[in-house]
Amino acid sequence: MSLPKILPLLALAALLFGSVPVGPAFAADPPYTVSDVHVDATAASPAEALNAAMGQGRPKAWQILYRRLTRQADWARQPQLDINALLRITRGFTTANERRSTTRYVADVTFMFNPDAVNRLLQGAGIAFTQGAAKTVLIVPLSPGFAANGPWAQALNAPALKNSNVPFRVATEADAASLKTLNFDTASWGDVSAAARKINASEAALVQTVYANNKVTVNIRRIGVGESPAKASVDVPLAGTLGNTYPLAANAALDAIEDMWKSRAVINYSQRGTLTANVRMSSLQQWGAIQTALGSADNVTGVTVNAMDIGYAQISISYLGSSDQLRDTLGGAGLALTPVRGGSWTLAMNGG
Repeated sequence: MSLPKILPLLALAALLFGSVPVGPAFAADPPYTVSDVHVDATAASPAEALNAAMGQGRPKAWQILYRRLTRQADWARQPQLDINALLRITRGFTTANERRSTTRYVADVTFMFNPDAVNRLLQGAGIAFTQGAAKTVLIVPLSPGFAANGPWAQALNAPALKNSNVPFRVATEADAASLKTLNFDTASWGDVSAAARKINASEAALVQTVYANNKVTVNIRRIGVGESPAKASVDVPLAGTLGNTYPLAANAALDAIEDMWKSRAVINYSQRGTLTANVRMSSLQQWGAIQTALGSADNVTGVTVNAMDIGYAQISISYLGSSDQLRDTLGGAGLALTPVRGGSWTLAMNGG
């Protein structure tokens, strides 16, 4: 949300409560950085080989970024960009493991994309995408019961999976006391919250493997704070032995978890809405924190104060996407947006 949208809130707060220093909110851009793109090009001169290598790497990086931000169902809609269009959406690159000769250039390249340029491109193409980074997910390996040190847990802990777009931690033996009696079909957030709190996770994925008919079926049940569980499943053909199949199944499980997250996180920028929320705040500092959190939400386009008094405000929030997505975004920013009867909402700091 832009500074002009925040200024009316700050001015009114100053009148009611007095002045308070407000600092800028900073957001990192790791979702728009693509690392370890290997390039290897040959040309008539060192400069031409370097240019050819970067021309080889940018389309690869663009595909990785596009698939990171969008749902698998939209991957076939990826905009095909020529070299000039790719240059317009990138900020630059860094290299590692360079090898040069008079005719060849080899390196592992990190490409930095311009978030605003990428977002405008995807919005113009009518493609829903996510801007924010995912929160850490607790993964609970079940095969069929909880086994922190079994081959299924080891497959999910493989170093190759640590670059997942959804950061995760696999439950460990230290969590066995609370998870050993877990039932895949009936478990609730209360059953996993103790383990989730240890890693500051607000959701968990129960990941169960079932072997039958020469395949491994991975069943996934996503549980979140105050949310209805969501399910997904994927079949992985047996690759000779279960030991060979588990790494493939783990990779498929992470892909499915990413897509489950994206199904809630991607924003359709052609969908807009406005809702009215009653806000309770216990202090000027809390009101300032609420404003900062609203300002950091990518899908909030405007905030209007309808009424205000000491300890209370009624605001209208204009947003992109759905109200569920707005709730998720604000939840990640530390705000609880809760529906009440009559079509109105309440807004408060989490735990406040």
